[in-house]
Amino acid sequence: MPFTPYHMGPGILAKALLRGSFSLIVFGWTQIVMDVQPLIVEFTNEGRYHGFTHTYVGATLLAVFSALTGKYLAELLVGVWPRADHKRIGISWGVAFLSAFIGAYSHVLLDSFTAPDITPFAPFTNAGGLWGLLSVATLHTLCLYSALVGTVLYFAVSYLLSRRNKRIQRTA
Repeated sequence: MPFTPYHMGPGILAKALLRGSFSLIVFGWTQIVMDVQPLIVEFTNEGRYHGFTHTYVGATLLAVFSALTGKYLAELLVGVWPRADHKRIGISWGVAFLSAFIGAYSHVLLDSFTAPDITPFAPFTNAGGLWGLLSVATLHTLCLYSALVGTVLYFAVSYLLSRRNKRIQRTA
């Protein structure tokens, strides 16, 4: 099924670890872009469900597209939310590309466990992915746990940084 939310779990963990060097919006946008081709196949019943877009070559091309479009999408979405300091929010091209590539490659990797029709290294080899090594339920559980760990970690680090900044401001 296209557009599964489970892919966001590892993205939330990446956001917690990389913080300002990672855009969860660009990552999420990349997840949607990656699944447009399976969605088209679902509606038309033509083509391979996990075709070219679910190879690392296809993911590379889609990551570039997602970074180029996702940077502006992220800035538009984040700019809608009010901020107390009224600063313009933007993300760098480096953040956009890193987030899109992590999104695209993790998408292929995760789907390689769940679908027998994925050939992630095509056109170099038609060898299958990692199908059957983990059950879909186990993979989904791992994705949910990564979201939970990422959320707790993100807010814990944010709290500690805010306390440190307050302590620095008091001593200055």
